[in-house]
Amino acid sequence: MPFRLLISYLIVSCACMHAYAQTPKRYDVVIDEILADPTPVVGLPNAEFIELKNVSDSAFNLKNWKIINGTTTATIKSNFILQPDSFVIICATSSANAYSNFGAAIGVSNFPSLNNNADIISLQSPNALIIHTIAYDKSWYQNDIKSAGGWSLEMIDTKNPCTGFENWKASTNIIGGTPGQKNSIDGINKDEQPPILLRTYTIDSVTIVAVFNEPLDSNSASTLSNYFIDNGINNPTSAIAQSPLFTQVILKFSTKLSANIIYHLTSNNISDCVGNVSASNNVKAGLPVLSDTNDIVINEILFNPKTGGYDYAEFYNRSNKIIDMQQLYVATRDATGLLKSITQLSATPLLFFPGDYYVITENTLWVEQNYLVKNPDNMIELSSLPSFADDDGIIVLLNQNEKLIDELHYNSNWQLAIITDASGIALERIDYNKPTQNAGNWASAASTAGYGTPTYQNSEFQSNQFAKGEINITPKIFSPDNDGFEDYCFINYTIPNAGYVANINIYNASGRVVRNIAANATLALTGTFRWDGLDDKQQKLPVGIYIIVTQIFDLTGKTKQFKNVVTLARRM
Repeated sequence: MPFRLLISYLIVSCACMHAYAQTPKRYDVVIDEILADPTPVVGLPNAEFIELKNVSDSAFNLKNWKIINGTTTATIKSNFILQPDSFVIICATSSANAYSNFGAAIGVSNFPSLNNNADIISLQSPNALIIHTIAYDKSWYQNDIKSAGGWSLEMIDTKNPCTGFENWKASTNIIGGTPGQKNSIDGINKDEQPPILLRTYTIDSVTIVAVFNEPLDSNSASTLSNYFIDNGINNPTSAIAQSPLFTQVILKFSTKLSANIIYHLTSNNISDCVGNVSASNNVKAGLPVLSDTNDIVINEILFNPKTGGYDYAEFYNRSNKIIDMQQLYVATRDATGLLKSITQLSATPLLFFPGDYYVITENTLWVEQNYLVKNPDNMIELSSLPSFADDDGIIVLLNQNEKLIDELHYNSNWQLAIITDASGIALERIDYNKPTQNAGNWASAASTAGYGTPTYQNSEFQSNQFAKGEINITPKIFSPDNDGFEDYCFINYTIPNAGYVANINIYNASGRVVRNIAANATLALTGTFRWDGLDDKQQKLPVGIYIIVTQIFDLTGKTKQFKNVVTLARRM
């Protein structure tokens, strides 16, 4: 090549490379597909990969970009220009030839091994900026069959890079994925929800971590005036959003927190990565202390779930202390009485405030599908629990020094004797101030409460003040004509203590039973039954006066009967 042409070529080449040496911003390039579990093979190579997509208007040279997974870092050593709206497959060097059949592929040495169940993967630019991070788990597949392997996870809307579960699904392509091309589930899935402040935890007396439900914009997350703590603590002196996920903000304060005081952290004007701005959020904060005996009590246990179900145990903080659940452990005992299967309740800091309930289980989704869970954020899913036997067993709660906090030796005989099949029925503590091991302090969860009350007050809870048993009917005249006004007759009850069962029948003016409302229904301390004006054959009953006869009894022989009059009317 003539010298002048060589010089011209080098100048043009350098200019071209310089054009691609632009500084990327967060989310200019996103991880939009991963194959973490390639077996059993569906149609893709038997090798893991991640796919990158350039969602910006600029081209980037990926040389010296890094893929980070925990302690493993893989660096792209070769020049590769990723054009706007284009894809590249990143995989192990040994898999690059196989994946090049699907599209542009870059093989890297030390490609990180991707965990099948859950992992965090980050993409980092040469100037050490985290461009994109995903923290996936098996639930993202939203398909139990495909989560078993062979199928990739795909992002739905690449313009919505910060949303997790809601913006990812298993590929629908027949070969198991779409490496090197547009995702099979590609679509519009805008994030229009602002970030939510979920909770806090405390590092020391002047450092609090605010935990959000999604990645944040670093600038708004670092603005000091966007945070405030009451009781004289005020605004922080520093606020730093933590990489790589940017879902947590470390807040430093000049005034120390005091033990046993519940503070409230308020955040506002915090933006997520697509610009949604939060309104004012308020959560509890405080300085945790080490738990002592009976600060936390075992409050409810499901040890005999329905077939295919999962055990759970509920704990209640009856103290005035703020306790870190990372310092609590659950266990059982072997035949000699020695502790076994000691399991930490939370792998990360999690504050347990006075009056709160927390539930541990191996499958939070199953519990939520089978019971009313009023506070799903107070559910902790553990990879394994100590074995809870179906007939009788032991559950032990310990602190980090192995000091006994509470212990329960339960027995299936504690279930209400009238129950013929107790599977799926939780045992509830009646009074958290009475001894744990008192069999009389436990009762079957009421059928009217769905046989379990995980994360909230027990159906059989009883304070020291006993209410008189009574039945109250509202309204006295009802008209089931679907006009939205007094369409039902409500039978409201209050009973003096746990363990009662009810039979409720409706009689007509001739004294004949026309409707059975409840037969041997186990009762919570308060509750409501409903009558819709129909008979047992679901036929309309004539207008007139009806008698509601309610009989309640317990296994000690205590029986009480109530008669209430109600008028059934219909609009002419």
